[in-house]
Amino acid sequence: MDSVVCEISVEIKNTDGLHMRPAMMFVDIASQYVCDITVSNDETSVDGKSIMQISVLAATYGTKLKIRAEGIDSEKAIESLRELVEDKMFDEPGPEEK
Repeated sequence: MDSVVCEISVEIKNTDGLHMRPAMMFVDIASQYVCDITVSNDETSVDGKSIMQISVLAATYGTKLKIRAEGIDSEKAIESLRELVEDKMFDEPGPEEK
């Protein structure tokens, strides 16, 4: 069976960006899935299940990230991560809410 690959682009919408608390939320959700998850900006690609690697991205408000998942549950993983980043904004305020 071929491995399922899903990929999306998301934009960081919470004011403080991908600091440690939201990065840990991202890693916690990513780690719930079997698939391999990578996250990249224009310069760097990292393991989406590693807090140390996610923090390397230094993603601030407005940063666009590409999330790629490969494996049997990749579709579910991508949707959960998209929802966390774009809909829930890591449960933090956006710039218009401060």
